[in-house]
Amino acid sequence: MQKKHGQETIIAHCGRNPEQHYGAVNTPIYRASTILFPTLGQLDAKDGAKLRYGRRGTPTTHSLEDAICALEEADAALIAPSGVMALSVVLMSFADQGAHFLVSDNSYGPTRKFCSQLLSRFGVETTYYDPSIGAGIEELIRPETRLIWMESPGSQTFEVQDVLAITAIARKKGVATAIDNTWSGGYFCKPILQGVDISLQAGTKYISGHSDIMLGTIACTASVYERLRETYLRFGVCVSPDDAFLAMRGIRTLGVRMRQHETNALAVADWLASRDEVIRIMHPGRASDPYHDVWKRHFTGSSGLFGFVIRETDRTALARMFDGFTLFGMGSSWGGFESLMVPSNPSVYRTATQWSPGGQTIRIHVGLEDPADLIGEIEAGFARLKSA
Repeated sequence: MQKKHGQETIIAHCGRNPEQHYGAVNTPIYRASTILFPTLGQLDAKDGAKLRYGRRGTPTTHSLEDAICALEEADAALIAPSGVMALSVVLMSFADQGAHFLVSDNSYGPTRKFCSQLLSRFGVETTYYDPSIGAGIEELIRPETRLIWMESPGSQTFEVQDVLAITAIARKKGVATAIDNTWSGGYFCKPILQGVDISLQAGTKYISGHSDIMLGTIACTASVYERLRETYLRFGVCVSPDDAFLAMRGIRTLGVRMRQHETNALAVADWLASRDEVIRIMHPGRASDPYHDVWKRHFTGSSGLFGFVIRETDRTALARMFDGFTLFGMGSSWGGFESLMVPSNPSVYRTATQWSPGGQTIRIHVGLEDPADLIGEIEAGFARLKSA
């Protein structure tokens, strides 16, 4: 879909073709493996058919691809059954023999493990770089460098990368770029417009919005689509039409949810900044954040995920604080309507840079609850921490 309308209008209408489905507003759930061809001639010409076999897509999954393409303002899109599957497809697509990758040091743990534990076995070398490197990335590029991987902000430490500077260098050097865009939901940031070749998300998070499906999305430029598509097909990647349908439903409310997540999270972050227990807030949407200026050049808003650091404490005291929560859940993932909070230790993932915040790092996802209730719950948690 060409961008003729505002973003809210686009996400309300993208991926919908009621006239092709008997007037149904939403594309129905097509569960299919076999696709029948009425004549031998059409069977012989199936390479030109959009519907060929269920694994290659159905009207339901194609609708979601079209919607992701419109959301991210990309030339093409692919969907996968998880965020990790999406990143695996991207990384494998550039894993030529003897290839070299540059990966941001704040990247999602499974991204690093895929490079260090799997790709290394096939002779692909990975160099991890400081996420604040900007145009300095040029010094790390080699003749065999095939991909620069970014994550902005980092999902545990929230550094914001100078994507515009990095993509300018990458294009000059002929190196492909990819970014994990999950934090923005594809709503607050459009990496393709900033020169990135591939923008991927764990659609499990904000695109779904309801913590009930697994999904990965890959939006890309035309220049890399066939390479990605070939890897995608060889791995037999396919998505349940039921999950695709739910993801489409999530997209319709993405704008409303993202703006509320932003409002709620900023309210909680500002309150945390006033507390003696807290020694650091990691939220690039706040004017006091060291990455705020870079963030403003790349993002139009902030999501519900951020981090903070409290004064050093032991695990027993931390358990007193966390075990009493009723509104904040403890668990993997984020991006749903509900709030989550977990202690973390990003230092175990760092090799190019050091993470020494001087206290206990905590990752928080602020959901759609009343922020006053969430603040009250954290305040009570701090009281339990102090009493312990």
